[in-house]
Amino acid sequence: MKQIVINGGKKLQGTVRISGAKNAAVAIIPAVILSDGICRIENIPNIMDVNLIANILHEMGARINRINKTTLEIDPSPIRRPVANYDIVRKMRASCYLLGALLGKFSYAEVALPGGCDFGVRPIDQHLKGFGILGAEHNVVGGMICVKADHLTGGHVYLDVVSVGATVNIMLAAVKAEGRTIIENAAKEPHIVDLANFLNSMGADIRGAGTDVIKINGVKYLSGTTYSIIPDQIEAGTYMVAAAATDGDVVISNVITKHLESITAKLREMGVCVEENEDSVHVYRKGALKRCNVKTMPHPGFPTDMQPQIAVLLSMAEGTSIVTEAVWDNRFRYVEELKRMGAVISVDGKVAVIEGVKELNGAPVKATDLRAGAAMIIAALAANGVTHIEDIEHIERGYEDVVEKFGGLGADIRIVYTDDGIVQRA
Repeated sequence: MKQIVINGGKKLQGTVRISGAKNAAVAIIPAVILSDGICRIENIPNIMDVNLIANILHEMGARINRINKTTLEIDPSPIRRPVANYDIVRKMRASCYLLGALLGKFSYAEVALPGGCDFGVRPIDQHLKGFGILGAEHNVVGGMICVKADHLTGGHVYLDVVSVGATVNIMLAAVKAEGRTIIENAAKEPHIVDLANFLNSMGADIRGAGTDVIKINGVKYLSGTTYSIIPDQIEAGTYMVAAAATDGDVVISNVITKHLESITAKLREMGVCVEENEDSVHVYRKGALKRCNVKTMPHPGFPTDMQPQIAVLLSMAEGTSIVTEAVWDNRFRYVEELKRMGAVISVDGKVAVIEGVKELNGAPVKATDLRAGAAMIIAALAANGVTHIEDIEHIERGYEDVVEKFGGLGADIRIVYTDDGIVQRA
């Protein structure tokens, strides 16, 4: 079993380069299925989720050529059977995007119910509602979702709740449907815009991505393309918070500063200095961290994927802070792990009350999900003593070379292997 071991208390210093966006990559790779040519995708993060979704396409028959660590060339033309492998699909949430892509290409899709991080009920009713408006029927048989249509036709879809997944899936299903599709109350996240730009580069006609109304005029043919994925705003935010937590001085490069605005605003509210440059941010501290309240919201609000990381920072701030999770249920499971390190946090439903402490202390902890794992790393970097983090496969799902990148900033961090699976105490 692998663990990440961190000897904390060292200030992070230097420059770290941000990889391509995980959330964009896991939508864009399934979207390649819709292409009638070969697609070259650049700036792909070398992470487990990307490798899983690429493996699913390979299992379905697509020819995949890894040009280098961050570039894939995908030829979807050999795909004949629009059925996704159950054993791989159940490992990740974003595999549900195969439904929209396969439906859009073949008017039929059979995909296992998706897996991924467990932090509450994540229904796909809005996805299926959109498919239905486009003319598809669905049923669930043996843990597989089956959607099919005689003919996909554009329609007017109003999402009852803002849903990134539903927005992506409906876009994918609608791009080759006959006529116009309008998605109202659409998600506005940067990776929604990136997906639309990718599809448009193949010849799609999508307008309004990044607003709450997206209009899609169906086309019959999508050509191959070469496309570079945007930088990962959540990875960037994670390193920004880590710099602040360790009282460090770090330049985070290869970012789109506009995508970081909500994170930057909260850090500044806490007394952290964030200097924005053309494609980088410089993060450092002058003095103690100040308390503040955080509420997660759909973009452009504070991202739910940064909630555990900011909670670590607030646990070391002066005074009492309140974190409200307005997107997912059960996303505070990491709190018990953070309390092992000395944090003082009480949770009531979707609200966490955090009493700042002077210091955290190393302890054996585990990553309960992807972003919780990132939070444990941040806490360990700032803590006194040694921390062992278990279940790091969650972290590897979404962070490229996380040990190497933090090590390059001066952290005392390494991966260790244990034979018996028991956490080794320092």
